[in-house]
Amino acid sequence: MRSRSVLLGSLALFGVTAFSPARVVAAYAPLTFRYEHFIFTLDPDDYPAWHSTEEQWLLFGQPFQLPPSLRVDGDVLPPFPEGVVRNSQFAWDRGAIRAALDMQIARQFDRESRSVAIRREEEQVVFDGVGLPGRRVNLSEAAQLTVEALTRGITDISLPVSVLQPKVDVLDADLQDGGILEVVAVGESDYRGSPLARQHNIATGLSRFNGHIIPQGTTFSFNEVLGPVGPSTGYKQELVIKGDKTLPDYGGGLCQVSTTAYRGVWEYGFPIQQRINHSYSVRYYFPQGTDATIYPPYKDMQFLNDSPGDLLIQTHYEDGRAYFIYFGTRDGRQTELMGPYVWGQTSVPGDRVEYTTDIPPGTSRKVGERVPGSRAGWLRIVRGEGGGEKQEMVYSLYEARPLYTQIGVTAEELNPPVEEEAPPVVEEKKEEPAGRPVWFQRWRRRS
Repeated sequence: MRSRSVLLGSLALFGVTAFSPARVVAAYAPLTFRYEHFIFTLDPDDYPAWHSTEEQWLLFGQPFQLPPSLRVDGDVLPPFPEGVVRNSQFAWDRGAIRAALDMQIARQFDRESRSVAIRREEEQVVFDGVGLPGRRVNLSEAAQLTVEALTRGITDISLPVSVLQPKVDVLDADLQDGGILEVVAVGESDYRGSPLARQHNIATGLSRFNGHIIPQGTTFSFNEVLGPVGPSTGYKQELVIKGDKTLPDYGGGLCQVSTTAYRGVWEYGFPIQQRINHSYSVRYYFPQGTDATIYPPYKDMQFLNDSPGDLLIQTHYEDGRAYFIYFGTRDGRQTELMGPYVWGQTSVPGDRVEYTTDIPPGTSRKVGERVPGSRAGWLRIVRGEGGGEKQEMVYSLYEARPLYTQIGVTAEELNPPVEEEAPPVVEEKKEEPAGRPVWFQRWRRRS
């Protein structure tokens, strides 16, 4: 005889309410998952496997948990207890949700912790390894939060993330005395898909900061450490925003470096002394409001090292991602970021064409893409170890830009010669005697 575990009660024998999957017709808003500047969006309607059913047991119309004593083995069912009814109701499949979060978020976000040894060699700081912390999404907790959000109509979810500190060996006594003990903050940005010249400039720019020390209590200036930018310092020409155009110039892509440096200190809670957003939204700096443009000597990124010790920078890049790792001494501050709040969207202006002698006649080049405009804001809350709290808004204004094309022409075509016109003929007028008009003089002569 077959043996199986069955719930007490047979729908066919006892006339209990039919158990069938509920038909889901509701449309759900997309869900946003956040951790620091990382943002992921999933639309529940794209995942039908999330929809499921579960059985519900009622005792005289009230939900109750079926006790194990009412479960039996075998094919013969005892009489169904009086007042017990089994229904089916819509439910979210936590297993399917967990699998989707794993595929769409964790596999992109999670990483293993690493190890690094820091020493000096001929007065230069040398890193053996990369001090990147590990991080891991708690998928079970994230799935539970997703179910609660869907049930309550919430669309924003803070990702539960565990951070795993790397193994850091500081082998220099002076660095130890300066408070270089652990990873304090990490800035990260994604530049995958960049042209080769841009990738080269990013790598060259990152190298300028590797091993740089920011003494405690001092202000860090990105431009000061970066130094000159040009062909003599190893940079190539790549696109740079110049006013209303985007044109090739030496060092194009360095804003990726400054943005990476900015994100780490901003997310940790260091006081930002100077930060300027790009004039229009650039895809490499998503999400909006987390970028920091630089253009020496006019635009800089600066922050104050108000931590208990010095800060040591290690820069790194791999797989199209750039990193600023700040070593030092952590304090008890806690920082919370909320955003981006995006408003004031403006549509793309009409296409623009300009005739110029800057490129060969008969050629054309694109100096601007179609980009809508908007405003973005982030709220940063920094809670100190002593219980104080500081709230500040970070605002960014992004202009709308048209498709902007330049067409090359000759100087003569751009400024054609203007033919000189003959001066107008001016008839000489006779002066009239005082008190008597000319017509009166002529009348007297005829008479």
